[in-house]
Amino acid sequence: ATSCMERTKINGFVIGWTFELHLFPLRFKQRIPLAIACPDVEFVLCDSIGKKIKVVRDVVEELQLKNVTVHHGRAEEISGRFDFVVSRAVTRMDRFLPWVINKIDRRSLNPWPNGVLALKGGDLTDEMSEVKNTSEVIPVSQWFDSPFFETKSVVYVKLK
Repeated sequence: ATSCMERTKINGFVIGWTFELHLFPLRFKQRIPLAIACPDVEFVLCDSIGKKIKVVRDVVEELQLKNVTVHHGRAEEISGRFDFVVSRAVTRMDRFLPWVINKIDRRSLNPWPNGVLALKGGDLTDEMSEVKNTSEVIPVSQWFDSPFFETKSVVYVKLK
């Protein structure tokens, strides 16, 4: 059997780990296919906007996805430990990390050490210079040839 990581490679970038917390997902519709493709990965989808969460909860129930938990609320309210916290840009990383760093499991079972993956845009030089943890800024344009992605990056912050 192939692993979730082998099934979800996108132009060399691997998506899908062991236990993920997805915060403030702008497009939950992208998370549902991952959950279907990766039944061996546990997904927790969290957002404070009730309208979005209701739709996601309905889809998860209709598809009977056993590996997805839906949470209506803020990141600080989530209990448990996760291999990765996945988010879109909601604020500067030095403000965001304190909200989620205690949610990341110190025991790492994946090829990448546990941490945060965030989709961010613009020049991140100043913002990332304020982050104490080891981090990497990966341009999305290396995989997708579209003007939209020219200024987008995946920021990976390792747990110390």
